[in-house]
Amino acid sequence: MENKVIHISIDGMRPDGFLACNNPYCKTLMERSTYSLEASSVFPTVTLPCHVSMFHSVPPERHGVMTNTYVPPVRPIPGLFEALKGQGAKCGMFYGWEELRDISRPGSLDRAEYIESYSAPHTDTVLTDRALEYVEKEKPDFVFLYMVETDTKGGHDCGWMTDTYLEYVSIAIDNVKRVIDAVGDDYTVIITADHGGHARGHGDDSPEDMNIPMFFVGKKFSENTEIKNIGLLSIAPTVADIMGVKPCREWEGVSVLKGLDNE
Repeated sequence: MENKVIHISIDGMRPDGFLACNNPYCKTLMERSTYSLEASSVFPTVTLPCHVSMFHSVPPERHGVMTNTYVPPVRPIPGLFEALKGQGAKCGMFYGWEELRDISRPGSLDRAEYIESYSAPHTDTVLTDRALEYVEKEKPDFVFLYMVETDTKGGHDCGWMTDTYLEYVSIAIDNVKRVIDAVGDDYTVIITADHGGHARGHGDDSPEDMNIPMFFVGKKFSENTEIKNIGLLSIAPTVADIMGVKPCREWEGVSVLKGLDNE
């Protein structure tokens, strides 16, 4: 496909955590992107429901996954991977939490690699290495890179907004920089969180859990442009729009590009 996308999800990254991590690339990322620091997650603000909504563009009450245990929907809704595969796209997924395997259906991925987050230090960085190797060798159309250490080793183990949490956010942003520097001329790069967090958990509808950052870097997006009224349901339609793939009729979200056209 002519227009290719890499989507990066940084688990549990709060907007204020992004700003407070003091990584110098944060300022650069905002300057290079169309972005929001007040995008919306979905309720419950739990990792698997959030990612199912992200890839199927419907809220949890519709897809039926309300916890971190996957439940097949009574009425299946095609997801982003299935929509892309149906148009002949080559897709890959690199992830650090095994339960995310259920956001794609069998046969929709050309490459999938899982590394358990506690199996080694800085597994998010290793997954970024593997994803970039795959992109260089195979030139896939769509890659999903999921970073979880911000959530597990940062938020849950030590607490949101602690020094350790902010350190893991900064490492994640370093990995984002590596991706954009390596392939940003050939791929649109989308960066988002799934939810925020507070204390050592998440799952409610508080602003700390519901507010998330999003960044869109690529030829179809303006630089240094802040946008409003977007959320997780926008991701799948936006990827499809960028890549020239027809969105599934069941999806409820609207492409970010459509909102920009109306401004």
